[in-house]
Amino acid sequence: MIKVFVALAGFALTVPVSAGSAEPPAASESAAPHEKGAETADAEIRSEAATRVADWVAASGDNGGLPYIIIDKPAASLFLFDAERKFLGRAPVLIGVALGDEATPGIGSKDLAEIGPAERTTPAGRFLAKFGIAAGRQKVLWVDYATSVALHPIPKGSQKERRRQRMLSPGIDDNRITFGCINVPLAFHNKSVRPLFQKKGGYVYVLPDTKPLEAVFPLLRVQPRPGAAAS
Repeated sequence: MIKVFVALAGFALTVPVSAGSAEPPAASESAAPHEKGAETADAEIRSEAATRVADWVAASGDNGGLPYIIIDKPAASLFLFDAERKFLGRAPVLIGVALGDEATPGIGSKDLAEIGPAERTTPAGRFLAKFGIAAGRQKVLWVDYATSVALHPIPKGSQKERRRQRMLSPGIDDNRITFGCINVPLAFHNKSVRPLFQKKGGYVYVLPDTKPLEAVFPLLRVQPRPGAAAS
């Protein structure tokens, strides 16, 4: 037996699972993003914060030759790039209920019933993400294993929360519903994220809700702001 985390209800908990288990059928969510070429990245990434992070990674090679994702929490959107920093597409996401950019200390070891509404945040930062086995014999992309935050499709058994309807709705006010995990469309996960990340993993850049962008990504201090006048 090995100990892994449960990625259910948008969060993860520690449970024992046997090694070498088979993977279960995928969840029922089937929405897919529009895949675009690299030349359309600026048009697709509409927020200044996400554009700054995308430009910084492209200019600096901060992804280290790995694919990467930018999660724009305020816009409830995900932007996917390959290892060569080519923009592949965007997708809607569901994120933690609470505004906030830090995880409560020790939250990864709590039961779901012990996690209060104010603790259900999706932490901001730069994370080296890798696939791993969760309870239910499901593979998830662990964004921050220490705080039990994973990226995965909408979990089964969440129909009462109307997660699929929330993800597909035109607004973003209803996209905050998880315990901290990042829910993505099933087709996008299976056709785009998983093939890129399943071998070596990749980086996930989660933009902040309340902190200054430079406090989360300090190297942005040397990245010119879009439209800034030359000194």
